[in-house]
Amino acid sequence: MNKIEFYENLKLNNIELTEKQKDQFERYYKQVKYWNERINLTAILEEDDFYTKHFYDSISTAFYFDFNNVESLCDVGSGAGFPSIPLKIIYPHLEITIVDSLNKRIKFLNLLAEDLGLENYNFVHSRAEDFGQNEKYREKFDVVTARAVARLNVLSEFCLPLVKVNGHFLSLKAQKSEEEKEEALKAITTLGGKINKDNLFYIEGEERHILEISKIKTTPNKYPRKAGTPLKKPII
Repeated sequence: MNKIEFYENLKLNNIELTEKQKDQFERYYKQVKYWNERINLTAILEEDDFYTKHFYDSISTAFYFDFNNVESLCDVGSGAGFPSIPLKIIYPHLEITIVDSLNKRIKFLNLLAEDLGLENYNFVHSRAEDFGQNEKYREKFDVVTARAVARLNVLSEFCLPLVKVNGHFLSLKAQKSEEEKEEALKAITTLGGKINKDNLFYIEGEERHILEISKIKTTPNKYPRKAGTPLKKPII
């Protein structure tokens, strides 16, 4: 979808952008396109695809989950800032934290946030496993998001330790959601979570899922395990 279709589709979902927000999205796209030549941020650079597969895909989370009463959001492995920065543009009140293992991306995100005029953000260079054992961040967030980072059982070990009890982990997935859910049930339960909803929808014919996982009890202290272990030995 082009920019105009992007604006119209958001409006159909009760999100009407201000001129400032439209400008922020335009600046966001230009910054990623410029810096992508220096840092590998995304393979999607054509403008219409970018608005569809990055901006619209990220904001679609808000079609199924109400961010109006959310104060703190942590995004694990967001790459060029998806979905948290598009959500921050739509909901400026959000306090967002991004954790990423590549320091070049963190530096880019800080430059981006300054250019967009964002406030109340914190971008941290860390492995997700180490971040989840840091008492400053552990079980401190209302919502934790992750978009196409790893399989759900691994993602759950990265993300659920960061979620407050009664908070939510939102996993943005493409296809094979049912298979990943079955595989991840033990991990989600072990880590204190429970699957609430699997929101299925389509963006220009492509299947998407937003899995809403509630945090119903404290995560045992042993999780997340040391860096590299969740990927090598996932909970199954």
